[in-house]
Amino acid sequence: MAPQHQLTRDDIIPIEDYARDRKAHKARVLEIKKNRRIEVGPVCCFYFENRDTVWSQIHEMLYIERGGEEQIADELAAYGTLIPQGRELVATVMFEIDEPQRRRTFLAKLGGVEETAFLRFAGDTVKGRPEEDVDRTTADGKASSVQFIHFPMTAAQAEAFKQEGQEIVIGFEHPHYGHMTVMPEPVRAALAADLD
Repeated sequence: MAPQHQLTRDDIIPIEDYARDRKAHKARVLEIKKNRRIEVGPVCCFYFENRDTVWSQIHEMLYIERGGEEQIADELAAYGTLIPQGRELVATVMFEIDEPQRRRTFLAKLGGVEETAFLRFAGDTVKGRPEEDVDRTTADGKASSVQFIHFPMTAAQAEAFKQEGQEIVIGFEHPHYGHMTVMPEPVRAALAADLD
């Protein structure tokens, strides 16, 4: 596995060093994230991950929870699979509804939404594949407000995605959330860097 596709224990800095420079680390990653976010429909946002965003997430969890050395392996295992592996994009997908009752009602109708995500471009469709660690839809059909979705591509699809100005449509084909949008060019260009 190439270094840009993984994080190891050696990549984790001492929490004291992270805390000292936390503001600078957060500012650097905020700049990276700027062109890795896409709103799809009224309440959903795709946050596309890469090695830098995952590194930041792991360090934030270590900073907040202060679990020490024992926590590091757990965080690497939990978040390491979100680093794109060369011919894929990986997104944390969040359904963002502040009001608790409205959120419960909405998510109760959204079961299986993670199975319906797609990217469409160059006459082709890349179907999203949910992270397999946990079932994100309950037995009674309620979706989680946070989903982790991989978009695996063939070599030809990856090359097409990299073409400047390529129109990329991202969305869902769910009966209760059939929203889609065109990916802005700065986002397409940033995500193209994730593809080998």
